[in-house]
Amino acid sequence: MLMGEYLHSVDVKGRIILPVDFREELGTTFIITKGLDRCLFVYHQSEWKILSEKLKQLPLSKPEARAFVRFFFSGARQLECDKQSRFLVPGNLRDYAMLEKDVVLIGVSNRIEIWNKVQWEAYNDEINPMVTTIAETLTDLGI
Repeated sequence: MLMGEYLHSVDVKGRIILPVDFREELGTTFIITKGLDRCLFVYHQSEWKILSEKLKQLPLSKPEARAFVRFFFSGARQLECDKQSRFLVPGNLRDYAMLEKDVVLIGVSNRIEIWNKVQWEAYNDEINPMVTTIAETLTDLGI
């Protein structure tokens, strides 16, 4: 399970160090793609396979389904860590997530999310006061 929050920097070549806790769960080869909320999603190969199979089942006749599948697959790339545990984030994905210098990597169960630090702090400032209300709405799901 991927969990925790780590502050890192993007180097001048666009590389980020993968925290050791994440490397142990993720391995050195993984999938990165555009995520929701203007962050990036990083998946273990097996988790990506599960997600991609579900996405393939969406009906092509629905415009929303086509848009969602395009969104995830068009940004997807297989990446590999170098010997210093760094991975190169493609420029289009850095642009999408507004990754410049300081980034936050968070473990979210079956994926890692990579956020621009300022965007992550703004998101937390917005969501934290509402967590109790959100939790109440999830009771129907058994949470």
